[in-house]
Amino acid sequence: MAGLLDIPAGLGPVRGRYAPSPTGALHVGNARTALLAWLQIRALGGAFVMRIEDLDRARNVKGGVEALLADLKWMGLDWDEGPESGPPGHVAATEGPCAPYEQSRREAIYEAALARLAEKGRVFECFCSRAEIAAAASAPHGPQDDGPRYPGTCLRLDAAGLAPRRASGRKAALRFCAAPGPLTFEDGLHGKVTIDVAETVGDFVVRRADGIHAYQLAVAVDDALMGITHVLRGDDLLGSTPRQLQILEALGLPAPRYFHVPLMVGADGQRLSKRKGDINLGWLREHGVKPQRLVAELARTCGLTDAKEIEPRELVAGFDVSKIARAPAGFDPARLSS
Repeated sequence: MAGLLDIPAGLGPVRGRYAPSPTGALHVGNARTALLAWLQIRALGGAFVMRIEDLDRARNVKGGVEALLADLKWMGLDWDEGPESGPPGHVAATEGPCAPYEQSRREAIYEAALARLAEKGRVFECFCSRAEIAAAASAPHGPQDDGPRYPGTCLRLDAAGLAPRRASGRKAALRFCAAPGPLTFEDGLHGKVTIDVAETVGDFVVRRADGIHAYQLAVAVDDALMGITHVLRGDDLLGSTPRQLQILEALGLPAPRYFHVPLMVGADGQRLSKRKGDINLGWLREHGVKPQRLVAELARTCGLTDAKEIEPRELVAGFDVSKIARAPAGFDPARLSS
């Protein structure tokens, strides 16, 4: 079991990744993050990894993986490892040293991680429903979309308290015991960030009651075992970072450097989302928008270029994370045809 948590030898010193979920079409906000993550690693001369976060099968869209890979290739992005490696239009015979790159094929790895956490006493069974947690008197809401803070109900159960819950047939989730006190980390754009996980979120889920491994566990483990050194992602995941750092520390695995970039917002000022059906790359392709025009507009919103059209590779030489604009960027599709 321990071998599943070994990091492959010989990985390079700089490795980044983009990790989309096949739950819907890539919208322009997703594309912007992918572009920035790609530019960072290409500018540093590192390896870029494509990972598919498809654990929640019920939410995956049929053909979603193929569609998102096609969209990214259409933009002019490539990757060195992943479900399909190499430049746009090329399919390699092998995936790379950290295969598999789809989370749905990595469940044994996550179970090995949970077993190690259990040995260290860092996980416990939780039989609480969302409604029960929300009803707890001491449950203020956590950051972002995390819902109410977990009040620690099942953490306090002894064997006698667990027995009837197990016998009831209700499935248990596994929660990670959050370390008390504030955790400070250095973000590549925000500088020093301090968050108290125990105070804001509480003990958090690492395997759901339906058996699906939770985002926080899978992402932390995958980043470490794939040798990822740079994680560039949206500001909406800033609050997830201390949870992932706690998991990595408990597992004795290395942590990457994090860079959280401002999100793109729509005309309503709200962040773009797949659920809302915000404008996506498939729609742009169907309406004849040139990929170079989209790349130029995405780069413009980051403060990286004033060009009307540009290839991603033309942005590599002068790219520096510190140049990225720090405010959320609005997206106006009319600019793509102006």
